[in-house]
Amino acid sequence: MLYRFKSQATAEVVMLENNARQLLDIIGKTPGAQGVITVEQMPAALQALSTAIAREATAQNHNHDDHVAEKHEEAAEREHVSLHQRAAPLIDMLKRASAEGKDITWGV
Repeated sequence: MLYRFKSQATAEVVMLENNARQLLDIIGKTPGAQGVITVEQMPAALQALSTAIAREATAQNHNHDDHVAEKHEEAAEREHVSLHQRAAPLIDMLKRASAEGKDITWGV
């Protein structure tokens, strides 16, 4: 299933369900068939995403420093899509919608 995030300030952002649910959980929204992120909620949402991204980056750095990766582990790391990469379209949408004073809605 796909989640579609829409705002009058930006183009539509489409995400796979598991990625969208993860991001909605991070910003404190209940992942459902539809919802809204109001302009007033956007600064907190951006902060929550930033904190989660920093936490993941710190954890990955510690894991990498704790052991020497074998060849198959290195290949898996190259294929891993980080939270920062998955969140980037929504972060951009949040920033642009906030700047223009437009809410973001989502639906499945």
